[in-house]
Amino acid sequence: MKRLLKTVLATGILAAATSAQAAEPFKIGLILPMTGPFASTGKQIETATRLYMQQHGDEVAGRKIQVILKDDTGLAPEVTKRLAQELVVQEKVNVLAGFGLTPLAFAAAPVATQSKTPMVVMAAATSSIMEKSPYIVRTSQTVPQIVQPMAQWAARPESGIKRVTTLISDYGPGHDSEKVFVKEYTKAGGEIVDSLRVPLQNPDFAPFLQRVKDSKPDAVFIFVPSGAGSSLMKQFAEKGLKDAGIKLIGTGDVLDDDLLPSMGPEALDIVTSQHYSAAHDSPENKEYVAAFRKISNNTMRPNFMSVGGYDGMHLIYAALEKAGANATGDQLVEAMKGMSWTSPRGPISIDPETRDIVQNVYIRRSEMVDGQIYNVEFETFKDVKDPGL
Repeated sequence: MKRLLKTVLATGILAAATSAQAAEPFKIGLILPMTGPFASTGKQIETATRLYMQQHGDEVAGRKIQVILKDDTGLAPEVTKRLAQELVVQEKVNVLAGFGLTPLAFAAAPVATQSKTPMVVMAAATSSIMEKSPYIVRTSQTVPQIVQPMAQWAARPESGIKRVTTLISDYGPGHDSEKVFVKEYTKAGGEIVDSLRVPLQNPDFAPFLQRVKDSKPDAVFIFVPSGAGSSLMKQFAEKGLKDAGIKLIGTGDVLDDDLLPSMGPEALDIVTSQHYSAAHDSPENKEYVAAFRKISNNTMRPNFMSVGGYDGMHLIYAALEKAGANATGDQLVEAMKGMSWTSPRGPISIDPETRDIVQNVYIRRSEMVDGQIYNVEFETFKDVKDPGL
């Protein structure tokens, strides 16, 4: 009788503990640059996460979803690491998410590993990020994934581009873009005239664009982080490169959808590659753009950073639903592997081996549509994996 009573009592305590854990909020620590030079990235992702929760509710598997937003201010890895530690130790978050730039993702990775906390990278794009922790899963992009199709397109005879100068921001993703473009373009028979690197902080593009003009290529391949494109485009026009017959090609960062409405005619007829455009022609995206505009009071057009946040929330919700209310960090990451769904950007999935995103990459041309400039897709490279370096 005593044994039976003890068993019943122990079972009751365990059930109560399990129920209490399930009733606790499921916390997502969202670390983003909400101020500083990359605030556009933070605001896009934060808005997208709010939109996802507005559309899908704030409860999954019986647990209330709570997002704790922290501003890392941009280029401050030590701040990002401290915020990640505070979120894990003090707030006891179940997932870390966000990470606007590669150095910031690098800084948080050891925290995720030590605490066995899933870390959903919604923006940072260097291939090697995935090697920094087995708890990292990415919903944004990799630079090589976006650059490879552009290099392959540029190398075609119909592009009219036989000689290229590269101009990139001097940090990890910029180095990746330069390496991949040069490799793919020269492999197909193209010639690299010169390779230029611009400081990441407080860049002045003018002297570098003058060097591009002097090198007389058919095109300049550009990689700059989202946010720097506006000043680069103005200086590109001021230096007369277009008038000199030099085409501008690059990744979609340079013509970020969030910045395009503020750009002038200098931003027209530019060919870029990217995994998302606000002009992407699908029912899912039309609904997404309309909802995003509404939740931002028509102050923002969604960009490629926003879908990294939106799909990051989808991944977290789906993993919690699949793994269950009391899932550990390891179980959540395991649930994320191999997931696939239709995003506003098109079909995407998480590679079960690399935990990295697989997605379509589009070649686009900037055109005037209904009085505003948009990146209009004209070719699709399907189901592109990170090709690495």
